[in-house]
Amino acid sequence: MKLATVAFYGFALGLLAVGLRELLTGFEENRCSMTYMFEYPEYRGVYAQETRALKLTGAPVLFLPGNAGSYKQARSLGSVALRKAEDMEGGHHFNVFTVDFNEELVALYGGSLLRQTHFLHESIKAILRLYKHLKTPPQSVVLVGHSMGGVVARALFTLPRFNTNLVSLIITQASPHLAPVLALDPYLLDFYSAVRQKWVNQAKKLRNVTVLSVGGGYRDYQATAVPRTWVSTDHLSIVWCKELVLATVRALFDLIDPETRQFSVNPEKKMAVLSHHFIRHPVRMLEETQETSVSISDFPESWSEVNTLRLAYSTPKEGQVKYFLFALSSRRKAYSHFYCRSNNLEMSSWVYGCVNASSCVHTVDLSTGTELLPPYKVLVLSLSNLSSVTHLLVSASNLNGKQFTVECEWQRQESQTLSVPAPHVLSFGLTASDVSVNSSGLLHIIQLQHFHQVYQALRINVASQCKVHKDRLPNVYRIHVPWFGEDSLTTASVPSVTEISGMLHTSRPDNSSGVFLLLHTAPNCQYKVSVRTSLPRVLGQILRFCGPMVPVYTAVTLLLACRGQLCSILKSRRSADMSQAVGKGLQPHQVNLPVYILHMLLSCSWFQDVWSVLYLPPMDALPSTTPDMTFHEGGVPVEGWPHPLSPLFYIWGAAVAFWGSALLRLIVRLISLILAPLHRPSVSRDCGTLPRRTLLLITLSLTVMGGVSCGALSIFAAFLLHLYRVLRLQMTERSLSHMLNLAPRQHKEAENGSVEGDSQSRSTECNGAPLLSECALQEVRDDLQLHLCLSALFTLPVMLIAPSLIHWIRNLRYSPQLDPDPCWPLSVPLIIVYMLLINCNTLKLSNSKLLPLTSCIPLPMSIAMVTFSPLHLYRVSYFLLAALVPLASCVLL
Repeated sequence: MKLATVAFYGFALGLLAVGLRELLTGFEENRCSMTYMFEYPEYRGVYAQETRALKLTGAPVLFLPGNAGSYKQARSLGSVALRKAEDMEGGHHFNVFTVDFNEELVALYGGSLLRQTHFLHESIKAILRLYKHLKTPPQSVVLVGHSMGGVVARALFTLPRFNTNLVSLIITQASPHLAPVLALDPYLLDFYSAVRQKWVNQAKKLRNVTVLSVGGGYRDYQATAVPRTWVSTDHLSIVWCKELVLATVRALFDLIDPETRQFSVNPEKKMAVLSHHFIRHPVRMLEETQETSVSISDFPESWSEVNTLRLAYSTPKEGQVKYFLFALSSRRKAYSHFYCRSNNLEMSSWVYGCVNASSCVHTVDLSTGTELLPPYKVLVLSLSNLSSVTHLLVSASNLNGKQFTVECEWQRQESQTLSVPAPHVLSFGLTASDVSVNSSGLLHIIQLQHFHQVYQALRINVASQCKVHKDRLPNVYRIHVPWFGEDSLTTASVPSVTEISGMLHTSRPDNSSGVFLLLHTAPNCQYKVSVRTSLPRVLGQILRFCGPMVPVYTAVTLLLACRGQLCSILKSRRSADMSQAVGKGLQPHQVNLPVYILHMLLSCSWFQDVWSVLYLPPMDALPSTTPDMTFHEGGVPVEGWPHPLSPLFYIWGAAVAFWGSALLRLIVRLISLILAPLHRPSVSRDCGTLPRRTLLLITLSLTVMGGVSCGALSIFAAFLLHLYRVLRLQMTERSLSHMLNLAPRQHKEAENGSVEGDSQSRSTECNGAPLLSECALQEVRDDLQLHLCLSALFTLPVMLIAPSLIHWIRNLRYSPQLDPDPCWPLSVPLIIVYMLLINCNTLKLSNSKLLPLTSCIPLPMSIAMVTFSPLHLYRVSYFLLAALVPLASCVLL
C-alpha cells in the first residue's frame, strides 16, 4: 500500500471527522431549565376506559411521542398546565392525554406509521366521548406532537374517514416535516409523500387547521427564537424545556374561549395568539384593553418634552408618574425611524401617539409593535406610518418603585446601515471582512452580502470598546433571516468580544433580501465586526443537509473495488490486495461525469420524453434547502445544490470505505485468533465451504425464517455464514504461513520448484502443487482478499436493514412477524446470492465464461446508485444485488 494513498484517505477521514464533530457538538450548551413534577403523575389509560362515570370538564390536549418516545414525556406539559390552571381565575384547565406508541422506531422504519395514525384517530374519538355529558362538549382536540408524533398528527388528514373538524390546532416540536432523516425503506417515503400531497392538494379544505412547528436551534438542526425562550434545545430536551413548555402553555390558555371554556376554532384568533407567543411578543397581552387617554393637566410636573436626539433615563427608587414627549414635526425630514427600548418587561402599553400635544386626550397605542428581547423590550417606529400623529409619548412611570432604564433616539436608518461581504467558502477562514461602527446610536444594521446558501458558515466576531466605563444595558446581536423564521439572538456585556455562529437552515429563494446582523448597541461606544468563513462549520453544514450522500458513495467505492478484484482475476487469475482495490475505488471521472451528463440531458424536453417512455424514476437531486422548494411526482425535490459538491461526498465515501475495510480486516484477524483453538488446522482453500445439499437446505430454511419472522433476520444470518467463511480462510492462511515457516528451506524449494513464465503457467503449477506449498498459500490469500472485499460489500445491506431488525426485536413480545416487512422482497434473492458466494473462489471465477460480462456490471450499477439512491437509501441494496447476481452465477456456470 502506498504511503500517499494512506495519507490521502487519512486526510479525507480527518475532514469528515471535523465535520461530524461540528455537526454533533458544534453548538451552544443546552441552557434549558428542567421541568420538575410537583406531584407524582398518574397515567389513567385503563382507568379512563373502565370508569364510565369519569366526568371531565377541561379542554382536551393530546400529546404524541415521537421516535422511540414514551407516553410519559407528557408529564412536563401536564405539570406546567396544572400549576398554571391553579393560579388562574375562572376555573379554566386542561385535560392532558397521551398516546402510548410502544416506543416504536418510526423515524427509520415506516411500517408502523400508518398503524399509529389509525390508532391516533380512534384515540381522538374516544377522548371526545368522555365529554358527552357537558352542555357544550368540545368538538376538537389540540395535538402536541414531538418528533415523528408531529408528522403522524398531520397524517390524520390522509385517512379517508377522518373528520377534519376533530383537530383544529397542531403544535409540533422538532418534527421532520419535510423529509425523513434517512429513507431506509419505501414505506417511510410513501407515508411522507401521502402527507405532503394531502396538505398541498387540499390546502383550501384545511384552512381551519392551524399548524405550529417549533424547532430546537442548531442542537436539533433547526432554528427558533421563541420569545421568552431564547434557548437552543436538542431533539429530546425540547419536550421538557421549561422555557418552551411555559410558552406553549401560555398560548394554550390564551386560546380558551371564555364562553365555551374550550379551545377557540377561530383561525384568525389562533394565528394571532400563536404569533404573540412564538414569533413576535408585543409585550401587551392580546385583547387586553387599557386606558390610553392621558391628560397633561392631571400631572403637569410628570411631563417632560425631549428636544435632544437621544433620551437616557433611569427611574428612581421612589415610585412616580413620568412621561416623555417627542415632537414629530421637526424630525420628519431629517430622520426616518424612532427607536426606543426599556428593560421594564411588564406586560403594559408604554409608547403612544398623540394627536393633540396640549392634552393628549386622543392617543393611539403604538406598543403593539414592541418586540421582546432577552434583556429589554424594543420598539422601532417608522415615521412614514405616523402621518396622523404629532407627538410621541413614552411612559417611564414606576408606581411600584421598580427601577428600570429607558433609552430612545431618532434614527436615520440609511446612515446606520452598513454592508460587509461574506468571505468565499474556499477562503478557509484565512481572510476576513471587517467593518467598524462608531456607535452614536442604539441600533445598527449590517447587511451580510453574498450570504444566502446553507453550505456557507461564518464566524462573526463583535468587539465592543467604550471610553467611559459605566453601567449600560447589555448588547443584543441578532442575525435576521428575512425569508424564514430562523433568527438567532446573542446577548453580550459592554465591553466584550463575542463570537456569533452564522449558519443558515434554508437557502435564499429568488428575489429575497439578504441576511442582516442587527446590533442593539450601547451609545458612545466603538464596535468592530469581523467576518470569516469557518471551515469546520462549513463541513458540518454540508453533512447536516447532505449526509445521506456519504453512504451512497461508500457503496459505490466498495462496488468498484469488487470490480477491480474481478478485473484482476480476469487478467492475471489472481485477486488484488483488498486495500489496493478499495484505494482505487475512487473514480469520480467514471461515476460523476455520466451523472452530470444525465442532468444536463434531462433539461431537454426530448430526453425527458425518452426518460418517461422507459418508466425510469426521477433522478435524486441533492436535497433542496429553499423554503419554497418544489416537488415532482415522486416527492423528490427538483432543485438542489451545485453538483461540484459531489466529488467531496465521493472522497468522504471512499475514505469511509477505505478505513472501514481496514477495520474489517482487523476484526477478522482478531476474531480468527479467538476461534482458532476451536477449529482443527486446515490447509485447504475450501475451508468454510458448504456441500450443495447443505447449501440448499440452509437457503430454504433462511427463506422460510424470513417469511415467518423478519427478512432482515435471515439476511443477517446469511451474512454471518459468509463471515464464517472469511474467518476460516483467515485461520487457514495463518496456519499455512506458520507451517511453511517451520518447514526446512530446501524442502520448501523442492516443493515449489522454479516458477517462471507468464501468469497462466504459474497458475497451472499452483493447481497441481501440494497442499503445503507457497502456491497453496497464495491461493488461500487470493481467496481471502476476494472474500474480504465481498464481506465489506455485504455489510452495507446489513447496515441498511438494521432498523427493521431492531424494530422486530423490540416488538417480538407482541408479534413474531414483522408486518409490513420492507426487507422481504429483497431477502430471498440476497440470501441466495450470499449462500452461493460462500463457495466462491478465484479459480472458479477465472474459469467462468461469465466473468468478462460480470466485471462490466459494477460501473453502470454505481452510476445508477448515484443517480437514484441519495434520497432513497434503501435502493442501494437493490443495486448491489443487481451487481452480485451475475457474480453468483459465475459460481454455477
